[in-house]
Amino acid sequence: MVFHALLAASLALLSPTSAAMPAQAAIDCSRVKCLALTFDDGPGAGTPALLKTLKKAGAKATFFLVGKRVEERPWVARQILAAGHAIGNHTYSHASLPAHNNHEIIDELELTQEVIEKTIGKRPTMYRPPYGQTDERVLSQADQLDLGEVLWTGTTLDWKTRDVKKIKADALRLAQRDGVILMHDVVPQTVKAMPAIVKELKKRGYHLVTVPTLLRGKGPKSGVSYF
Repeated sequence: MVFHALLAASLALLSPTSAAMPAQAAIDCSRVKCLALTFDDGPGAGTPALLKTLKKAGAKATFFLVGKRVEERPWVARQILAAGHAIGNHTYSHASLPAHNNHEIIDELELTQEVIEKTIGKRPTMYRPPYGQTDERVLSQADQLDLGEVLWTGTTLDWKTRDVKKIKADALRLAQRDGVILMHDVVPQTVKAMPAIVKELKKRGYHLVTVPTLLRGKGPKSGVSYF
């Protein structure tokens, strides 16, 4: 079952020392229009350029990292954290989790937890299942690792279209208050589209925040699926 963060009033406060997700305490999304941009499958070759775009715009984002790609580009994972963005787990090999047994699900998630912790010194408290494929069994296994599940309210399908103008148009079309947009920092056209995307979103009055900030500091909570 998917729970929207605004309905999760009973969630415990997240300890800032326990998660790979810096706080944006100055932004109260109950009072201002917030939107979370999220990027899957990295870190990739274009991630540093994306980080520069976000920094220039004063925007924060959430990156769901693939374990084996963190091993390939550990310095980029550290750059993501140092820039104040949030980091989540996207499995080690981008596996479709429901297709695996419980032991394999744990292995995919825990190995990535270990790789990320070794790289940035913190363990994520959230994960995103590849392809958005999940079920109660997957959620239960993730709960054993103290991971909350983060899906999305809209996806640009950038991995499929690979067209700068369409990615921009789709991102702007999907924008909504308290929304979570899925994109991929390993898609070059997405990186190229981002300056125009963030400029227009800010023009529309959006505060671009991390998922934890969007959740009002009340999540992600282990064993809960969001959005």
